Amino acid sequence: MAKEGPNWEGLLKWSLAHSDGTGSSRKLSEDDRKWFMEAMQSQTVDVVKRMKEITLVMQTPEQVLESHGVTPHDIEVMLDELQEHVESIDMANDLHSIGGLVPLLGYLKNSHANIRQKAAEVVTTIVQNNPRGQQLVMEANGLEQLLSNFTLDPDVMVRTKALGAISSLIRHNKPGISAFRLANGYAALRDALSSEDVRFQRKALNLIPYLLNENRSDCGIVTELGFPHILMHLASSEDADVREAALRGLLKLAQDRPGKPDGIPNEEDKLKQILQKRIKEIGKMSAEDLGAAKEERQLVDSLWCACYNEPSSLRENGLLVLPGEDSSPPDVASKHFEPPLRAWAANWNPDTKPSSEKKESPLLIGPGAPSDNAT
Repeated sequence: MAKEGPNWEGLLKWSLAHSDGTGSSRKLSEDDRKWFMEAMQSQTVDVVKRMKEITLVMQTPEQVLESHGVTPHDIEVMLDELQEHVESIDMANDLHSIGGLVPLLGYLKNSHANIRQKAAEVVTTIVQNNPRGQQLVMEANGLEQLLSNFTLDPDVMVRTKALGAISSLIRHNKPGISAFRLANGYAALRDALSSEDVRFQRKALNLIPYLLNENRSDCGIVTELGFPHILMHLASSEDADVREAALRGLLKLAQDRPGKPDGIPNEEDKLKQILQKRIKEIGKMSAEDLGAAKEERQLVDSLWCACYNEPSSLRENGLLVLPGEDSSPPDVASKHFEPPLRAWAANWNPDTKPSSEKKESPLLIGPGAPSDNAT
């Protein structure tokens, strides 16, 4: 059976034959030049034009889309494509300019859970490390709908994706953090921690230390809301990521009142028991598992030091720093508090351009309705 699509292998061979430096350079014939340009143009797409087409679909009432045979799956595929386009900050901000942001946010209220999820993922991409994108979403009341999905949606994955979008929206965004706090966001995070869904728990756990780092006075608020008890429960989770994130949250609370277990009030005996149990479990780990649990080992020791003003037994048993590891444990929290823009800027390449690769665009709307002049 003949292969469909472009002959990429032939194109690669042609390119190598004319650019490997082994032969003398020659001027392309007009036929070669025409063939090459047609091959490349067939694989490029006008991103802005395509985003306008997607915007038109998002603006179209659901019943009209259904009448043209557009399925919820088609919309999901379209949102996947849109997410790729808005990975470019310029394209993300242009989505608002062409009228696509508001209907995208409208998809957060779609009757199909998968579409609500996908819409939140696209919003996450738009606002991540993008102050202008954050501002545009805030001005369009996007945070309000995301908070509604986070707290009230019956689908836990929709709630998880909404929380992920909120996390990206309010990072390094003081108005966003203030709005989140005023909307009783901490109570919603507490409810998320009580969920049985591990992914939902992780999202909530990863946001808490950041918020406490931005507003140290909030340590008292989360303590009053009962976070320490929940975090201690999660510190014994079977999921390693949940355990580490819970320990990180407890460490932040303990550091609010260094040297005093009452930074986690009425729970100091239980906390010590939990830490002793974790130390015992760490001591039973294989060498491979110990290496994988490096951050947990450091968190347990740091939390013990913060609460009891002495090193944990991990140190004396040689389990805090293993042979071959750095002699002094690094700051386990710094990577979670470093502004994402700093990390992004370190890897930024000014010559990088948005991808121009073309993927087959789904035909979401069939032929339009007959015009008034049609007979």
